[in-house]
Amino acid sequence: MARVTVEDCIDKVENRFDLVLLASHRARMISSGAQITLERDNDKNPVVALREIAETTISPGDLKEDLIHSLQKYVEVDEPEPEAPLIGTSGSVDADDTDVAMEHMSEEELLKGLEGLTPPEAQPEPEPEPEDD
Repeated sequence: MARVTVEDCIDKVENRFDLVLLASHRARMISSGAQITLERDNDKNPVVALREIAETTISPGDLKEDLIHSLQKYVEVDEPEPEAPLIGTSGSVDADDTDVAMEHMSEEELLKGLEGLTPPEAQPEPEPEPEDD
């Protein structure tokens, strides 16, 4: 790599290893058809990428985010969760409603609730009727 260009980039990206990652990612982007932000001046793609970083025509932060995004296999999309009514709140629930809210209770709360339950009263068994012979 061009030593002068690397020295110019150090004040934009403090870590040389990060600089190599960012510049190589940008050089690959240029090779795949991305528009360059300054004149080529007969330079190869890695040198153009370093010059873009040195002259801040491309933001190192944006380049880092793009690098991270390109390396991710599964991208999480933050979508707002629909607000569902909690169990036990007033209001009617339709039979077609598939959103069911679950209350989380600790083991202690569950045991206290079970202790409060009383078993059903034992009913005496019906006596068999005497048979007529």
